Amino acid sequence: MPEVIRAVCPHDCPDTCLMLVTVDDDGRATRIDGDPDHPFTQGFLCTKVSKYLERTYHPDRLAYPQIRVGAKGEGRFRRATWDEATALIAERLKAIIASPDGPQAIQPYSYAGTMGLVQGEGMASRFFRRIGASFLDRTICSSAGAEALNLTYGTRMSTDPESVPEAKLILLWGTNTLTSNPHLWPFIRRARAKGAPVICIDPLRTRTAAVSDEHIAIRPGTDAALALGMMHVLFRDHLEDRQYLDEMTIGWEKLRERVLSDYAPERVAAICRLPVETIERLGTLYGTTRPTFIRLNYGLQRHAGGGSAVRAISLLPAVTGAWNDAGGGCQLSSSGTFAFNTAALERTDLGNHAARTINMTRLGEALTKIDDPPVKALIVYNSNPGSVAPDRENVLRGLRRDDLFTVVLEHFQTDTADYADVLLPATTQLEHDDLHKAYGHLYAMYNRRSIDPVGEALPNSEIFRRIAAAMHLDFPDLYQSDAELMRAALTGTGEVMNGVTLEALKEHGSVRLNLPSPHVPFRRGVTLKTPSGKIEIESQQVAALGLDALPCYVPPYESEERNPALARRFPLALLSPPAHEFLNSSFVNVASLRRSAGKPTLEIHADDAHARSIADGARVKVYNDRGTFTADAVITDRVRPGVVSAPSVWWGRLTSDGANANQTTSQALTDIGRGATFYDNLVDVAVL
Repeated sequence: MPEVIRAVCPHDCPDTCLMLVTVDDDGRATRIDGDPDHPFTQGFLCTKVSKYLERTYHPDRLAYPQIRVGAKGEGRFRRATWDEATALIAERLKAIIASPDGPQAIQPYSYAGTMGLVQGEGMASRFFRRIGASFLDRTICSSAGAEALNLTYGTRMSTDPESVPEAKLILLWGTNTLTSNPHLWPFIRRARAKGAPVICIDPLRTRTAAVSDEHIAIRPGTDAALALGMMHVLFRDHLEDRQYLDEMTIGWEKLRERVLSDYAPERVAAICRLPVETIERLGTLYGTTRPTFIRLNYGLQRHAGGGSAVRAISLLPAVTGAWNDAGGGCQLSSSGTFAFNTAALERTDLGNHAARTINMTRLGEALTKIDDPPVKALIVYNSNPGSVAPDRENVLRGLRRDDLFTVVLEHFQTDTADYADVLLPATTQLEHDDLHKAYGHLYAMYNRRSIDPVGEALPNSEIFRRIAAAMHLDFPDLYQSDAELMRAALTGTGEVMNGVTLEALKEHGSVRLNLPSPHVPFRRGVTLKTPSGKIEIESQQVAALGLDALPCYVPPYESEERNPALARRFPLALLSPPAHEFLNSSFVNVASLRRSAGKPTLEIHADDAHARSIADGARVKVYNDRGTFTADAVITDRVRPGVVSAPSVWWGRLTSDGANANQTTSQALTDIGRGATFYDNLVDVAVL
């Protein structure tokens, strides 16, 4: 009889779906569905994960360890045994540790190829701390917004998504919900059915914007200005909630003074390239409606002022008191609500805490310029920097170094894997156990292994155990089982995790955190984990970073405000959001999804196309001083004049020119959180 096994989607998405995997008598998974009994998943999976079996059983799955035989980048390997591969890794790492460069010349590189606690950073963190490797600042996606919330609210908490049907107004700000957060949409739809208007604020007319009640096509990188302009209207027209501001915040009087003097709708309209009436109307609507819910997402933080933008937008519900309402407030991430014991899981007490930290957003610089010491070994897992890291030309230049020893743990031979010295096959989510939290809902989850590993693939945790053994590292914490790692993560977790036990997770698949329903994290009377115990509209911690203590608009690095000469040379702002069929660089090699995505395309407005004699469907090059990639032009009004969009992230090895949009992106960092600035990117376009 076929067996149905509960699993969890491991990918970098707020929805963290509970899945049902049907396994036949031969041990092969034959069907995958969303769990209809899970309150957030509600029985469906996204376009991408619905093809997960095609990905798991892909004919190009890496099934055996391999060792490079060709030049770096050629992607030529020979099959090896696990013993041979781990012995080679051990030999090279031990030699680096013993050399004058020392262990800090060893650099881990990972992100969210799996969001699982065990197969993510659990055993890997223990291993790298024990050998004294350099640390990695994992900034490539969420650090600007996450740190902005930490500085302002003391945590990354958010509106309970299950309360969204109570909202009377919904702002989808910089989020393509139907693609990147589809399981929130049913809750939005319920609010809408009761009369709540849905307004999408986005430079692009995305799938979500197209079905919203209104689309506000803001100029990229100006979101903070719009939020502060709305605050001008709120304070000018006395629409603020004075009681909430007095009780729950510090610095609001200075904020009022600033927005009334500096962010009049007329000035904001010029910055955002929007009608003054739009700002007036939006501010008034927001201030006269309760509850109001804002869903903001990570795209709007990927420019110079990304952290400031998140601070400004997240403070709108503080000005109106919407945080006091069930269904009100805003959501960027719910991850701070969870209290897994990551310190015990990752053994953050271990190792050399004075070791250097390298920012993953600046990998190109780390591999080509840093020499104190140089990076001599790169261990890549749960990521594909050869495709996804900014300033791709520099990243690939670094990966080509003959003196760089590179180990890649992967499911497929990606752009990064082509440069590996040792390529190790890792298990997919159906082939190992794991624990998960979410950043879009409030359920802890357990992934049960559904099938035996393909070929000789191993979980990340076991791979690091084997490397540790080959290095003869005599530390018991490096050899604990996955079950022991899970129990460490669930020990000493506090009241919010009451009831979240390994036994309960295995039995039910998911367990809601021990919180009221709905959870209203910043209701009046709550003491926050900030220095003042309040929402810090004026933040001395922000000031200590050399930034304005109050929210402000920080123009993009590559803009007419900050670099008019560059803006004249490269007048188009390039956005490279995820294609509907891809998730970062995952799923690009799944045949059905790649067929659906078609070829790399560039969406361009008719005005900009006409000025460059570009016809619809023409092959064009997109370029700046950092690099060039090619795409097929799509002339459309889905982008505003002055903006072009290249849905991403394509593997270079699967494109006709071997390139993708990251040939043009920079290694510049955000104001807060030192995050990536992928969307702060000026280019020009020409017919090939």
